[in-house]
Amino acid sequence: MARNRFFGLTSRVLMLIVAGLLILSYASIVLNPAKIWFISLVGIFFVPLSLLNLLLLLWAVKRRSKSFMIPLLALLPAFFFVGRYVQFDSEEDRIARMSHTGNTIKVVSYNVGRFALDDGEFSSRSECADSVFSFILEQDPDIICLQEFHISDARNIRSLIRKRMSDYHAEYYMFPTSNGAFGNVTLSRLPVKDKGMIKFDESTNLAIYTDYETDGRKFRVYNCHFESYNISMSGMLKGMAKRDKGVFSETGNKMKRSITRRPKQVDQVFSDIEKCPVDAFVCGDFNDNPMSYTYYRMTRGRKDAFMEAGDGFGATYTFLWPLLRIDYILFPEKFKAVSHEIPRVPYSDHYPVITEIEL
Repeated sequence: MARNRFFGLTSRVLMLIVAGLLILSYASIVLNPAKIWFISLVGIFFVPLSLLNLLLLLWAVKRRSKSFMIPLLALLPAFFFVGRYVQFDSEEDRIARMSHTGNTIKVVSYNVGRFALDDGEFSSRSECADSVFSFILEQDPDIICLQEFHISDARNIRSLIRKRMSDYHAEYYMFPTSNGAFGNVTLSRLPVKDKGMIKFDESTNLAIYTDYETDGRKFRVYNCHFESYNISMSGMLKGMAKRDKGVFSETGNKMKRSITRRPKQVDQVFSDIEKCPVDAFVCGDFNDNPMSYTYYRMTRGRKDAFMEAGDGFGATYTFLWPLLRIDYILFPEKFKAVSHEIPRVPYSDHYPVITEIEL
């Protein structure tokens, strides 16, 4: 009898802890991690926490335990957020969206990882870049937002674009390094009306924006790359294998630095958007999941193209697929997403996001 009581008490405590963590993940979308940095980590684990609560719910129901109410109540809000990670698109919905009559633009957002995919697929950055450009040209987009674009000499970027993407105009900002230059590049076939840059303090991440006009409608496209974690998964695994405690300390410091910097960068971009005189699109690598302050802030006044027209898992990062969705295309609420794709092509540690939007 005492053993059963102990087991029952322990299982309830476990349920309360797991349920509490899931509830904290809901709170992570509104709490600024610059002030409470660890709250962002809980948001990252929204999916596994939801699945764990579901397993505990089924286990409690099977045992006919009244404690099933704990994971059940914790799971109820999850149904409002699961669509940020996975969508089920019907044939009727696709047909309805495709029967548009207005002007559309096709947008690609892609973190190309400096053309340095380290899996033996390519012998050089140039070979990887060739594959990326060929793939993008096959999509026939109107606007292309690239992050972590790399070139050996930034002075040659316009000639490179003319050679490989002859129909496109390029706007960019590159950070010079001892091993070339990298940064954000926005390509477009539309006439450019204005452009600008938002630099972030103590960071090589940034946002650039470009104003366009088509059929008399003006709009702005923000190409964002928010603070990265800068964590080497291979290095971390090697450190763990060698039982190097310093690896965990260094990884923790990098995560904390990234998590506390990112909200300030997001607020900078959002402040600029609020002053923007035309409709604003926001594209790029946010380095944050849909249960985050970053996503919550950036989607204010905008729709998420994946939620409007996506199908299947929305993950855009190759590691731990399908859990990590960190790349987005957001657009003004008065427009409509016609299509949305996340092709799983092997050219970067990210997957491209492609959407067609009716203006």
